[in-house]
Amino acid sequence: MYGVVVAELGGPDGLRVTELPDPVAEAGQVVVRVRAVCVQPADIAARVGMIPGGPVPPPFLCGWDVAGEVASVGPEVTDLQVGDRVVGMIPWYLTRGTPGGYAELVAADAQWLVPLPDGLDLAAAATLPLNGLTAHQALAMLSLERGEPVLVTGASGGVGGFATQLATRRGHQVLAQATTGDEAWVGGLGAAEVLPRAADLAKHTVRAVVDAIPLGDAAAAAVADGGAVVTTRPTPPLDTARGIRQHLQLIHLDRDLLADLVSQLAAGDLRTRVATTMPLTEAAEAHRLAEAGGLRGKIVLTTG
Repeated sequence: MYGVVVAELGGPDGLRVTELPDPVAEAGQVVVRVRAVCVQPADIAARVGMIPGGPVPPPFLCGWDVAGEVASVGPEVTDLQVGDRVVGMIPWYLTRGTPGGYAELVAADAQWLVPLPDGLDLAAAATLPLNGLTAHQALAMLSLERGEPVLVTGASGGVGGFATQLATRRGHQVLAQATTGDEAWVGGLGAAEVLPRAADLAKHTVRAVVDAIPLGDAAAAAVADGGAVVTTRPTPPLDTARGIRQHLQLIHLDRDLLADLVSQLAAGDLRTRVATTMPLTEAAEAHRLAEAGGLRGKIVLTTG
């Protein structure tokens, strides 16, 4: 099989198409024939060596979210069979690229995967696991009362978009900050009010913020004294005088929750966007596009 490995830390040119040995499913594992893998900011962070715990020495594989079919099943796996369509999240924070999703075949623990309903597009499904789980878990950290308003920054993106939808479905009034030109999309996700990217968030007071960009102090300016802000990446400590609780959402895999989110996506109760699909062999160019910004949705790499 082939994969796209980070052969050297730094720019996109460090991504190289490489022949790799076919993986074998061990006990509790299946081999997934990857059809779609989502390009995430975390992939770029790994490629440049800016990840928690320090850089991973090359070579290694990027890639958290994969969708495809089960190619083989190892011992002790009873709930997945060869040919099943699946989607899942490689817990990259544990595997650190061994394995990663940028490959034709991936040996994955069965617990990382859930069945993919018929009719749900593989590329769309691949945008869900990391973003959807992060959004759900970030909201849970806020311990919101029903109907309580919440501010979501980066609502045009993956985590922010899912956070906006999940909060709205729970009855919360969502103030959602959108990229210019994305106001209609974000409004369609259920936001009660859409704020421009350049908005002064200090003019809006809420008890809770999901800072999905994250903005740090600029987002915390909207938090009432004693409120809480959850960020998706580390930010500088906030002024403690106002009693604001500062949380960092570090993703953890939850198979039951992932299955529920996939069901919601299949039913049309959650929405996602794919900006473009590109062959896995063009991963370096995909990283260049992602870093350039301005995309409406995710880049998904495909293997045909």
